[in-house]
Amino acid sequence: MNRLILSEVFKALGDDNRIRILNILRYEEFCVCDIEEILGVTQSNASRHLNKLKNTGLIIFRKKSQWVYYRLNEKFINDNLLLINYLEEKFNKSKQLAKDINNMREYKNKGLGCEKLTQKITNIKSK
Repeated sequence: MNRLILSEVFKALGDDNRIRILNILRYEEFCVCDIEEILGVTQSNASRHLNKLKNTGLIIFRKKSQWVYYRLNEKFINDNLLLINYLEEKFNKSKQLAKDINNMREYKNKGLGCEKLTQKITNIKSK
């Protein structure tokens, strides 16, 4: 990792919302509306932070229809295991991040998600 990239990574890690996003993405991939619901942030706020994380290579995305799903970049993880291990250790000690994980689990246990919510709305409108 060269200096410029390293400084950008640390800038990306210097925001609580981006840390919160990385924390939930270490468990699975999510789209913007999922992140919005789990963390209680606005869509524009989540998108802005996702772009910063994506531009630094911390996360990657895939498109499925109109949804964009974000996940941790496995290459970044493999290339930076010491940093990732350090972050995970700190993540596990944070009360806010533990609360976010609980919110994520509740959200998933309820069967919520962008695609499912859109399908329900479409079914209601077509009746």
